[in-house]
Amino acid sequence: MVGLKPVALLIATLVCAASARAAEMRVTLLGTGTPTPRLSAFSASTLVEAGPEKLIFDFGRGSTIRLFQKKIPIGTITAHFITHLHSDHVVGLPDMWLTGWIGTPFGSRKTPMVIFGPKGTVAMTENLTRAFSEDIRIRIADEGYSPAGVAFDAKDVEPGPVYEKNGVKVSAIEVNHGEKIKPSFGYVVEYDGKKVVLSGDTKPDERVVKAADGADLLIHEVAVIDPDLFKAYPNYRAIENHHTSPEEAGKIFTQAKPKLAVYSHIVFASQPPTQDVPEDALLQRTRTTYQGPLVIGRDLMSFVISDHVESFAPDGSPMKPLTTDK
Repeated sequence: MVGLKPVALLIATLVCAASARAAEMRVTLLGTGTPTPRLSAFSASTLVEAGPEKLIFDFGRGSTIRLFQKKIPIGTITAHFITHLHSDHVVGLPDMWLTGWIGTPFGSRKTPMVIFGPKGTVAMTENLTRAFSEDIRIRIADEGYSPAGVAFDAKDVEPGPVYEKNGVKVSAIEVNHGEKIKPSFGYVVEYDGKKVVLSGDTKPDERVVKAADGADLLIHEVAVIDPDLFKAYPNYRAIENHHTSPEEAGKIFTQAKPKLAVYSHIVFASQPPTQDVPEDALLQRTRTTYQGPLVIGRDLMSFVISDHVESFAPDGSPMKPLTTDK
């Protein structure tokens, strides 16, 4: 029996280690961009993994491609959430839905696609089913796929708790994306005492500050638009008015005090056009109101939350957040 003690100790250690890993949350930025068809920044989409749950927030262009790059089968996503119904947040939905159903290693969904979003979400899924009815008919008849896997389990939601399963709780918070874009949501994801907040598209909003108070991770949108564009493209003024400036975002971070603040859905436009986010200018403007740890998001960056928050570059290597420490 004495000889078994080290074995028992090893088993106990492994069980404890597995439990610790299971309690982690992992967040991956699948798309950090806008409607602009940039190769470097697909449009808005975020993956949150907590326990057995794999949750997608928004379906920007290329979100399925990013999942493929991460070797995460599209059909294994357990629930999907929409912040609002602007095209750049939902244009990838048909791809996520139909490609996730196809009987392949990257698809093979066998149960209805669970999806939550603002008013209009259910109607959109019903109309998509009509629009792709021939594809659905053909694949069922020709390839023998289960009709259940291409069905939608969709709900139009109100602010408050919208999903709770396997210890993971998701709540919607209404945010201010402009008077004509209602409702528009941010989301709070909680698991094992950890909290991730996604602002959604919003002007500065105290409801985000309140929801993100003491969060492990606050992922917030931001807008930087070259004033020279306003004369030639007046719509940019309206776009700017629907978003949060770096200075305003910095104030939100300072008030909420998350362990880590992250920019994603980075709305920027310059004259002449450029491919990459002007990170130096974005950082300088943010630092006028916020001095804490910050990451300027890029597609495929990820964050692991345990008793602290770790950041990883798109290639998976560890990275340090931007700080004011010298």
